[in-house]
Amino acid sequence: MSDLNPNSGLPDELDVTDQLARSEQKITVKIDTRSFGKEVTVVEGLGEDINLDDLSSKLKSKLACGGTVKDGHIELQGDHTRRIEDVLADQGFDRENIEIQR
Repeated sequence: MSDLNPNSGLPDELDVTDQLARSEQKITVKIDTRSFGKEVTVVEGLGEDINLDDLSSKLKSKLACGGTVKDGHIELQGDHTRRIEDVLADQGFDRENIEIQR
């Protein structure tokens, strides 16, 4: 038996809310420098409809890095600006709505 989405009441496999939310997101990806010169890739602009913990887990797996969800955005250890657009597109986000700040 499949789980029901609490917002729509539909089974997860029939619910398109997440797909619509992903296609409409305006995502900003930027590099931030932390203590000791460590670089962190910050993914911002993800809406409330997106499960950040699940997306973070998938990004960390695909990019082979560590990271965390903090204050409504995802932080990934290292500079992943070259590959992040492809990985986000594979997760259902629209390439035209992904801005990479270098």
